[in-house]
Parts: sequence; C-alpha cells; structure tokens
Amino acid sequence: MRKIFSPAKHIITPHEQGADFVELFFDLVFVYAITRITSLTADHIDPYHVIQSMLIFWLIWWGWTQFTWTLNAANTKVAEVRMVVLVATGVAFIMASSVANAFGNGVIWFALPYVIIRVIGIGLMVRVSANSDAGRSRIIALSIPSLAAWIFLLIGASANPSQRIWWWIIAIAFDMLSAYLGGRVDGWDLRPKHFAERHSLIVIIALGESLIVAANAVSSHERSQTLLVVGGLALLVTCLLWWSYFSWINEHMEEHLSRKSGVKLAQLGRTAYSLMHFPLVFGIIGIAVGFEKILTNSNVLLSLPVALTLGGGYVLFVGFTAASVWKTSNLILVPRLIILFISSIALALSVGQPSYWALSIIAVSLILVTFIEWKKCQHA
Repeated sequence: MRKIFSPAKHIITPHEQGADFVELFFDLVFVYAITRITSLTADHIDPYHVIQSMLIFWLIWWGWTQFTWTLNAANTKVAEVRMVVLVATGVAFIMASSVANAFGNGVIWFALPYVIIRVIGIGLMVRVSANSDAGRSRIIALSIPSLAAWIFLLIGASANPSQRIWWWIIAIAFDMLSAYLGGRVDGWDLRPKHFAERHSLIVIIALGESLIVAANAVSSHERSQTLLVVGGLALLVTCLLWWSYFSWINEHMEEHLSRKSGVKLAQLGRTAYSLMHFPLVFGIIGIAVGFEKILTNSNVLLSLPVALTLGGGYVLFVGFTAASVWKTSNLILVPRLIILFISSIALALSVGQPSYWALSIIAVSLILVTFIEWKKCQHA
C-alpha cells in the first residue's frame, strides 16, 4: 500500500518545495484577520485607532512570518507537521475572530491565542532543528527575545487599554531584536523559492481581500452611475496593483534571493520580505479601507481622513515594493518613485473633490508605471 505521508525522520524536506495546501489553509485564517482589521480601521479613521490597527496587524503578521520561516525547511507532507499547522490554524481562528477586542475588555481572547500560536511555531522550529547544533543556536537567539515579547504582550493585555499601546510597542521591539539576533546566527537552511512564494501568496490574498471589501460595499447599496464608476475604478486599481507586483517584481526578487546563501540569505529574507513586506501589506489594508469609505459614500466629496488612508496605503504598497526590489538587487526604480511622488501631491490636492478623482489619479499613475516598466515585464 502506498504511503500517504513521508516517514517522520524526514521532517526536514530534502529539496526545494512549493507552498503546501496546509499552508494555504493556514493563510485563510490570516486573511480573515486582515478583513477584521480593515473593518476595525474603517470604523475609526483617526491617528490613535490607525496606530492600534498597525500594532494588531504587526502581531498577526509576525505570527504568520514565524510559521513561514518554520515551514520553509519543514516537510509539509509529514503528518506531524500538518497536524501542528492545523492546530495552529484553529488557535489563529480564535485570535482572528477577536481582533475587535484587542484594545477592549475581551483582549485575552486575542492575546492568549496569539502567544499560543507563537509557542507552537517555536516548538515546531525546535522539532525541525533538533539534530543541528546551528539550529539550536538559532532557536536560542530567537526564543529569548520572543519570550520577553510574549511577557510584555500579556502585561499589556492586563493593563488599561489606554496604556496597552506602550506595552505592545515594547513587545514589538523585542520581536525586532529577535529578528536581528536570529539573522546574525548561521545555520539557516532557507529555501528561496518557497520563501518568496509564501510572501507572494500573502500579497495576492490581501489584494483579493480588498476586492471583497469593494464588492461588499457595492452590493449593499442601490446601483447608481457614480457607484458603478467608483466601483469600476476600485477594481481597476486593484488589478493594476496586482500587475505592479506580479508582472515581474516577485520573480525578480526571488531570482536575486536565490543567489545568496547562509547568513546573507537569511538576512536578506528577513529584511526584504519579513520586515519590508509588513508595510507593503499594511498598505493594502489602507487601500481597502479607502475603498470601503468611498464606495459606502460614493456621492460624498473626498475627506482628508479618507484621502490619507487611501493615499497612505498606496504610497506604502508602491514605495515598499520599490524598497524590496532595491534591497534584493540594488536596483532603484527611479521612474516608479518619481511617479509615486507626483501622484502623492495630486492625491493631496484631490481632497474636497469627487472621490473618483483620487482613484483615477492612482489608476493613471499605475498605468504609467506599467508602461515604463513594460520591458522588465517582457523579460521577467
């Protein structure tokens, strides 16, 4: 009888692997979390609540990132690995469904599952690295700052909501320290293709979430000419954002990541993907919030908070896409950055104008980027 799973002794995959179905299933819960953050931010567009949303998303992002690193070398065909990921998926669902409580009285339903997810991730990493001296050194470098981060996170969860931000900022600082120390330790057996693919998937899933937000806003209102125009522009902008990342950049970054090895490979993966893709994906959340506010009030002139949310998300996505390219290959996308600068000024001037102006500015700027970078697309 054919064996369905690989033997347990092969828990480390012997070759480069693509993203497994269990990883995609795990990602779906994080998409739900992103949707919850989008709704939470759309309800309160002000600096205080945007900072809260950013902190919540960092925690969710870092939990996802930890599993991306852990599963990069793990053999996801092994039953043990799949079961651990499924358990983590269930815990992550509780966390995701409690996003709205993160700065409320029910915070423990968010904080405790988050810590459990992180512990599961570290535990699986220990299991995968059990037979490697370098792996054990790596685990120690990651675990000590992570433990401090979890302690401060739980202290913040028990503190007054007005003070929670500061405790969680300290927790995030320890996460950053963990990333710094982990990147200095040798022994990372990073698989570039899988690593780049996992980040590409989370980008495309987040873009899909922005389409869902736009579709829900359109479906809940009576059809009008203005609504259809704005909805069409939101769809166009989302497709152009997809093109601006997936037409050549994801493959370009993967190719240059594959040229590194050892510590340099781990450091590049940490910076260009784990760190720089955080603001990139958070930018998609900002764009989705802008879509929701504009489509919900398509006949209302563009307000400053909505313009800042939509424009800020656009700047984060396009800007950190360019930054990630520069980090991996030293290629500076000068035309893209110039267009981003000019379009940002135009977006600032669109405040007080019909909302489709802002969406049109973003669409035109992305079309220009596509036209200028067309040769790169052809050679991707």
